[in-house]
Amino acid sequence: MHPQLEILLQLQDLKSQRRELAEHDREVEEQEFHINVDDAIAELDNRISELREELPKPLQSRLARFAGQSGARAVVPVINGICYGCFSALPTAAMSDLQRNDRVNHCEHCGRFLYVVVTD
Repeated sequence: MHPQLEILLQLQDLKSQRRELAEHDREVEEQEFHINVDDAIAELDNRISELREELPKPLQSRLARFAGQSGARAVVPVINGICYGCFSALPTAAMSDLQRNDRVNHCEHCGRFLYVVVTD
């Protein structure tokens, strides 16, 4: 898998973890799991910033477009030729480029970053 695509997936996962941590009951998190929620969120924010800086500016800009959309995923799978961001069928020619996940590609319809999930 392309290294920048791996970073994009890591960023999406960290942002999801941050959102879940911020939305959960702080008291339960602190008493049951013995973590300081504010410290944990700050750590996640730092790691997110570090990873974002590893991306080229054009990818950072495209990623930022999805940041403001509540719960919007910036990186989505392509399964059987369908973008799971907008559920549009991708052109056959585009699929041949995507199959190896060796480049950072995006959907022509919704702009999300794509990775291919191979199904049998």
